[in-house]
Amino acid sequence: MGRVLLVALLLALPVAINGIECGKDGVICPPADQIRVTPDGSCVSGVSTWKNLFGYTQYNDKSYDGLCSFFGGKPALDEGLGWFIIVGLGGLFSLAVSFCIWIGERSVPNRHQDDIHTSEHFNSAGRTIKSGLCACDIVSKWTWAATLLQSSNVAYAYGISGPFWYAAGATIQVLLFSILAIEIKRKCPSIHTVLEVVLARWGTPAHLVFLFFCIMTNFIVTAMLILGGAAVVNAVTGVNIYAASMLIPISVVFYTAQGGLMACFISSWGHVSVIYIALLIFIWKVYAGPSELGSTDKVWENLMSVALKYPVPGNFEGTFLTMWSRSGIFFGIINIVGNFGTVFVDQSYWQGAIAARPSATYKGYLLGGIAWFAIPFSMATTLGLAGRALDLPITMDESGSGLVPPAVAVHLLGPGGAFLVTFQLFMAVTATGSAEQIAVSSLLVYDVYKRYFNPNVTGKSIIFLSRVGIAAWGVFSGVLSIVLLNIPGINLGWVYQAMGNFIGSAVCPIVFALVWKDCTGVGAIAGALGGLAGSMIAWMSIAAEMNNGVVNVGSLAHENAFLGGNITALFLSPLICFIVSMMKPQNYDWAQLTKTTESYLIEEDRHAHANEQVLEEDSPEAMDVALKWTTRTGALMTFVLLIAWPLLALPQKNFTKSYWGWWVAIAFIWGHLAAFITIILPIWEAREFLLHVLGVKKMDFSATVRGRDGYDADGSVAYRADGAAATGKPAQRDISIEDTPVTQTSQAAPMNQAYPQQQQGYPGMPGMPGMPPGMPMGYPGMYPGMMPGPMGGSPGMYPGSPPMMGGMGYPQMPMGYPQM
Repeated sequence: MGRVLLVALLLALPVAINGIECGKDGVICPPADQIRVTPDGSCVSGVSTWKNLFGYTQYNDKSYDGLCSFFGGKPALDEGLGWFIIVGLGGLFSLAVSFCIWIGERSVPNRHQDDIHTSEHFNSAGRTIKSGLCACDIVSKWTWAATLLQSSNVAYAYGISGPFWYAAGATIQVLLFSILAIEIKRKCPSIHTVLEVVLARWGTPAHLVFLFFCIMTNFIVTAMLILGGAAVVNAVTGVNIYAASMLIPISVVFYTAQGGLMACFISSWGHVSVIYIALLIFIWKVYAGPSELGSTDKVWENLMSVALKYPVPGNFEGTFLTMWSRSGIFFGIINIVGNFGTVFVDQSYWQGAIAARPSATYKGYLLGGIAWFAIPFSMATTLGLAGRALDLPITMDESGSGLVPPAVAVHLLGPGGAFLVTFQLFMAVTATGSAEQIAVSSLLVYDVYKRYFNPNVTGKSIIFLSRVGIAAWGVFSGVLSIVLLNIPGINLGWVYQAMGNFIGSAVCPIVFALVWKDCTGVGAIAGALGGLAGSMIAWMSIAAEMNNGVVNVGSLAHENAFLGGNITALFLSPLICFIVSMMKPQNYDWAQLTKTTESYLIEEDRHAHANEQVLEEDSPEAMDVALKWTTRTGALMTFVLLIAWPLLALPQKNFTKSYWGWWVAIAFIWGHLAAFITIILPIWEAREFLLHVLGVKKMDFSATVRGRDGYDADGSVAYRADGAAATGKPAQRDISIEDTPVTQTSQAAPMNQAYPQQQQGYPGMPGMPGMPPGMPMGYPGMYPGMMPGPMGGSPGMYPGSPPMMGGMGYPQMPMGYPQM
């Protein structure tokens, strides 16, 4: 807390200025005939009267003066390079992920092979993902085309308030979702989808209503991915926009269908590595040179000069460097409200929480939220503002289509910059695309097919149908994007700001399913549908008022209409839900939720039961403590991002050079820290499994807590005793054999080391009755669970195996019955 306050005080130190003065501090006065002159607005017969304020030229030394737009219908790259990115690099990346899946499965001992080929593992990744890869996955699936493109668009339009509100307004949802992630592990660790919670609590009617909202969320997210990605690929490379719309989602179908959710986790590391490396290249290029800018001071001078040429409506003194921005604040509210729906109602985020180890859920989501903040904040503060500081001939139509980053990249690095930003975007789109495919397939298989058509479906059939669902959604999403591309006025920005109107009303009822025991099914349904109806009425009414009674795509895009609809959706829904539920509270027993959701398992998975977690840090008691800590941390960070930081920046009004230097320093440091969290941390956590795969050092798959408190040198493993903390000694576990309860001591040791009970003779031989089992070949606790692991699943990439008799016999069959 003290460090937060210290940073806040440092941010507030510089003194604000009250205006922009020409000819002072490097500020250039624009010619009178160039003020508010835009490239497209002054274009006649393909030539405009617009001129670059600073005399900058294109990367090939051609003049910008007289252009009607930056791209002008001419792509920066050859069309062949576009096909190479989509088909060539996309195919190579798909093969690389498939190879990683194959080599990972091949490296697991034979006794555990059955565990990694179940439907539970395919759709839940073994429920053993570590925090580093969990954070990597969050960043990967939350980095849409809009994250890279729309954030720079609002920076270009509103100034520095745009990147901040984009980042802060979409980070708090992930931070707050960490609370629900813990609740999943506490109350229903056996679930496969969010709708199974709804079904268990409120039955079929609510299940169908929220199935509609979840599928609609996937529609919207997928549409935004492809709309933005296809538009940029088409503008930068000339690849047919319809072909790009089909190929982008299909490019990830192969490895997603092969490896399921684990493939998404593995691929997420590759995706974010490319995204952050490109981000760091652009930050260094703009703020450290060599370029026409090359320093924070130069960027400040140019932005102040451009503000005199294009004053921003609603901003203090018309400057780009201020948090006093009417449009920026409006966008921030729309962003905050809309993004709650795309996190809390998107199955992919619930699936990530389900797949993580209990102790990794809250850590992964908090780290992921912190790391993700850097992408829109640092990226847009760099490329979005550089587009203005360079005074490039970017039209508002190009900006609205997300073309600011590629335009700046082309100017700074030529065709290489266009290639880098296009590849970065392709990786961002395909990362989220694979997560959406496995999310939709899970909803279709578990909540449609299994629920309403075949309750007794087998695990083998679940895997087959999941693969069919992944492929089908890949094709369908491409067709959907083509349809949207043919609707006039629909673009990335329109869909992004409208999404909260459609799905915001489902947020609170879904949250109530896990946190409010008195919420009823009728209340949840009424809240979701009532909020949706209210949102549509508010949206269209305001749009009609702003356009003389006419409602169309253009009038619906007015910021007041978006704002009214988004706020109505998010806040009317819980009000209706509360009123209806309190008429007849449910008073739900959370123990019943655990019991009911456990019955949804297709195959047994030890990691799907809260009371059977081996490690103390994963125990229900530890989760109770983690819930309190995460709630406080999430609330504090939300307060800092939404209230404290803006309030400290508002007094600065028009930023000074020194204050702007601090602002950029934060973006610079945050970008590098985020890259470390998502690129280095997963490798470090997976180091033992990676060394095993490379043949450097054999990994011990029998030990469970190596390197943790309670691991003894003699090879014994500390288990969490029921209701007690780990003591460093094995806990007593009740194991039933043919309905006969017996108590056995469970121990395990590293390979090539004598087991505690492996002796010359059976310890209890003299006195046969009550003789404990000797050779632990059939010892139920011999392999209590694999070490959670690599890359978020290193050995825990593959779940723990059931105790077996040397790989032969039944899981609970020791060498001899205790009461022989």
